[in-house]
Amino acid sequence: MRAYWFDNAAGDQRELHDSGREVPVDYLANLGVLYYCFSDEADVDKLALERSYKNRDVITVSPDKMGDVYEEKVKSFFSEHLHEDEEIRYVRDGAGFFDVRSEGDEWVRIRLEKDDLIVSGCPRLKKKGMSVNMGQILPAGIYHRFTTDSKNYIQAMRLFKEEPKWTPLNRGPDVDVNPYRKEYLSTRTAIASS
Repeated sequence: MRAYWFDNAAGDQRELHDSGREVPVDYLANLGVLYYCFSDEADVDKLALERSYKNRDVITVSPDKMGDVYEEKVKSFFSEHLHEDEEIRYVRDGAGFFDVRSEGDEWVRIRLEKDDLIVSGCPRLKKKGMSVNMGQILPAGIYHRFTTDSKNYIQAMRLFKEEPKWTPLNRGPDVDVNPYRKEYLSTRTAIASS
């Protein structure tokens, strides 16, 4: 995992857009974004049990898998939105970017990929051939967006507390006052005050 400030330069959303300004993992944690590294799915099962996730599915985002709707789907994932549920993604293969809004309403770009060994709280595993995947939890109410990288391929497991669903609420005045958004902001304010 690598996090940095998005450069806001024009260009394809799938490019790095690296400003050269790193974002510390502690800052992400203050935004409510949590990371874990898992060497196998047994760890995912354990986390799912701890957080009461009952359902899951696997999504592959690629032109080969999605065909003609790929570009349209990637554009819809990249529209700024929030969810009324936590969003958990366990990257099984490929790579992509989650962009999350900072406290100052700037974009923080988070690169996720398979076998990412540089993650806070994850031991640095150097054993040759060991597969390590990274999971991400985005809190309900955080504005974010997603895109694949320039290789146009990611496979991720999505975990859900209830039935699998992906319901984006695109940013706008009505969503800015959504109860989940307001709760997210009040939680962040409380953390900043302590």
